[in-house]
Amino acid sequence: MINKKFTLAKRPIGMPEDDCWDLVESEIPDLLENQILIEVIYLSVDPYMRGRMNDMKSYAEPVKIGGIMVGESVGKVIQSRSEKYNIGDIVTAHLGWQTHIIADDDSLFVRRVFPDLAPIQAYLGVAGMPGRTAYFGLLDVGKLKSEDTVVVSAASGAVGSVVGQIAKLKGCKTIGIAGGPEKCSFIKDEMELDHAIDYKSGNLPEDLAKACPNGIDIYFENVGGEVSNAVAPLMNQGGRVPICGYISAYNSFNPDMDSRDDLPETPFDVFGALDPVPEHRFFVVTEFMNEWDKATKELTEWIRKGDIKYKESVLEGFEKMPEGLRNVLSGKNFGKQLIKI
Repeated sequence: MINKKFTLAKRPIGMPEDDCWDLVESEIPDLLENQILIEVIYLSVDPYMRGRMNDMKSYAEPVKIGGIMVGESVGKVIQSRSEKYNIGDIVTAHLGWQTHIIADDDSLFVRRVFPDLAPIQAYLGVAGMPGRTAYFGLLDVGKLKSEDTVVVSAASGAVGSVVGQIAKLKGCKTIGIAGGPEKCSFIKDEMELDHAIDYKSGNLPEDLAKACPNGIDIYFENVGGEVSNAVAPLMNQGGRVPICGYISAYNSFNPDMDSRDDLPETPFDVFGALDPVPEHRFFVVTEFMNEWDKATKELTEWIRKGDIKYKESVLEGFEKMPEGLRNVLSGKNFGKQLIKI
């Protein structure tokens, strides 16, 4: 049996092209005691992957040249020498871009999931890491209150769509920002947020001010750039800004940057310059690992009841992983980007 994997061949400057990776094939060895073999069905594509390609100090170690590209997948256990997992079990594995994964049965990167609660690919999206990111970022970092006005960028995406709908479920006024009429229609008509604002319309500051006449209490940051600058003047005293990411700047980082002056503007620059400074911080979902099961249980229940709606973009074939990442970084995808093996 053959495993295919993508390893990092070089660090990108700007948008990562195909030559940033090597596609490697190798024989799958026999399992050792307490190991399982997972056949991947779907792979997740997420914005954070671009940052992990840079050799820069961050919240997580960068992928090494020659190392397997980081990422999460969902698949089926097809061989087992473990008492914890049976053949046929469905699991998620945060063990990189590959078609087959050997994992120890006590690995923190492997989790059993339950197809009777949600479609298996949802555990890479609304019921998985992006959904949990939205859940903890909004409720814990954002300290959501029912009377808040909540604005979320990339509002039709895997994280942003969950943020907006949780805020709506909790009784908040909700404003979603996205690019293009199709995404904005989904935000308004299916997600049923109060306002959907198209940042590509050319009227972002005016449209946002009109939608938020009483200011903004929580801004859930996914994008940065012009969106952050449009939001900042409208932040209320006591406002909170959970910073999940700022995708507009990800391709601006390159190995030649040798001083702070070279770095692109970030949300920390924008919101840190306000007076008063709103509560704002970057967070990662692993901060809340002990509560993941609670979040997934609540998210899957909302999905089952139809309270959370979501979109998926699916590319067929493992070789499409690089294309999938470019789609995410350029906003070409609609909702959660997945690769189906």
